[in-house]
Amino acid sequence: MASITGTSISMTSLSRSLSTQAPRNGISSLRISLPISGRSFPSLRLQKGASRFRVSCAAKPETLNKVCEIVRKQLALAPETAVNGESKFVALGADSLDTVEIVMGLEEEFGISVEEETAQSILTVQDAADLIEKLIEKKAA
Repeated sequence: MASITGTSISMTSLSRSLSTQAPRNGISSLRISLPISGRSFPSLRLQKGASRFRVSCAAKPETLNKVCEIVRKQLALAPETAVNGESKFVALGADSLDTVEIVMGLEEEFGISVEEETAQSILTVQDAADLIEKLIEKKAA
């Protein structure tokens, strides 16, 4: 494992130089964490056999869970309906009015205000949770 102050990089089975081509260079997994505003978010992951990695800054699990709960309630979804970060509002049966009501519920629950233009860009539960984190952090600053 290699570490750098402020950023940590952990690798297993490293045999050659680092690249995104995992099978060729002998890296069986790669994980990089980047601190943002004093918190560390897992942001880069590469698993054996993968030729690409994805960069993301995810909201806290408790925020995501609360958003899932609000979406489930606003859309009156059956308990067995899967709702997670990748869930698209449209796929869950939400129309534009439902989406407005979801945003209003999120504003009330988290004490934030979402501008109309920004609300239109929310397509998934994860989009909503990430926006909430951003707005809460902006409000605290």
